[in-house]
Amino acid sequence: MPPLRRYPTVDELGVRAAALVARRPDDARLRRVGTSRAGTPMLLLSVGHGRRQVLVVAGPHANEPVGGATVLRLAERALADPRLTEDADATWNLLLCLDPDGSRRNEAWLQGPYTLGHYFRHFFRPGFLEQPEWLPDGPDGAALPETRVLLALQDELKPFLQCSLHGVDVGGAFVELTRDLPGLSQRVAHSAARLGIPRELGPYDTLYWPALGPAVYRVPPPHRGDLAAAITEAAVDSTWFHPQPYGTVTAIVEAPMWGVDAVEDRARPDDPDAVLRSVSRTLRHDTRVLGDVLARVRPGLGSSPDVTCLLAPVDDYLLVGPGIADSWDPDVRDAGARPLPPLDTARLTALRLAGRRVALRTAGLLHQLVTASGQDPGEALPELDRLIDTWCADYRDGCGARWIPVARQVEYQARVVLAAFELAGRRAGARPRSGDSGRTARAAVPVRRE
Repeated sequence: MPPLRRYPTVDELGVRAAALVARRPDDARLRRVGTSRAGTPMLLLSVGHGRRQVLVVAGPHANEPVGGATVLRLAERALADPRLTEDADATWNLLLCLDPDGSRRNEAWLQGPYTLGHYFRHFFRPGFLEQPEWLPDGPDGAALPETRVLLALQDELKPFLQCSLHGVDVGGAFVELTRDLPGLSQRVAHSAARLGIPRELGPYDTLYWPALGPAVYRVPPPHRGDLAAAITEAAVDSTWFHPQPYGTVTAIVEAPMWGVDAVEDRARPDDPDAVLRSVSRTLRHDTRVLGDVLARVRPGLGSSPDVTCLLAPVDDYLLVGPGIADSWDPDVRDAGARPLPPLDTARLTALRLAGRRVALRTAGLLHQLVTASGQDPGEALPELDRLIDTWCADYRDGCGARWIPVARQVEYQARVVLAAFELAGRRAGARPRSGDSGRTARAAVPVRRE
């Protein structure tokens, strides 16, 4: 596969997968497994004929396109090396995109230029309840067709390994597991170092989750909680746990677009509470400013489906922002609240990035709403442009955010998936193919050298 310089679109994923199947029809198949809400075909690319199933899910979040390129890279490698298929008695099932409708909404930035301002002005991610990996009402109450497609695949395949391919817009690389895979943190460290990608050693997403090793975390079982708690406490059921009765281990593999080196800095600042106060005040202030902008522009937006689609995540972010800020602020936190984990520079940087992310995503969505309306009587666009430029400059100059080329994002994510495949396969126990009795599966997984 030639070096990747940009992310593929949803349509390009289908075309490239079909071309791969046409080249190797005996070893690869492409089938439609469902249809999105907007009528987009959902395609599954399968490589190999083994009994042991691997399920890799790309595009679970609309603004995270790296997984689509990664599944094509994995397909090429599985076709090129029998250790990944025949010798391991394995079939690779690669879902090209779980949220194709949302992914299409990001195509305005997908082809570049890859600048923070361009990305956030064209960013889209649906509201929390419209994200297909969440199961707020349990699997039997799954409302989205995309969610039902994934649940049906899990029940059909009963995979020993499921990988969900995610992306971090600004930060570092990390992995979340539903069950430990000893040795994975060392593989993550090696791949990240070789590719110049920082590891996130205290992500906001995993604030209260057990660490299984540096940059590897265990997802706690779901329990009841509010919307903000769902982000950091696994308070909502998800498709990550649905196949667990089949013995499946799920790995959520996060690859950053812009890396920030401080997310792996273990040094402890002199006054972490002062940093917390500053980060919390900033998020509270930014949320209030954006809430005022929304109040000015909302009356002129109308109620079209497009407006409703963009407003849902805006309302979500404005709802959770103040609560997140309060949960960090040492002067506001409830005395009975769960204590924060030890706060080194890595974790405090992650919180700073997360707070800024909430504000930038909200501002970008508001920018799209006002632009699409064709009118701006409240003169919100100049204010939104100023806020987006200022906050992106803080990411770039204040946090040192640097673009990581697409090819390196993809290579990192593919290497982590291959490492998880090897380690999960050891745990599950590789069974020889019929006719190959006595032949043991080779454990080594090929890693492409730079």
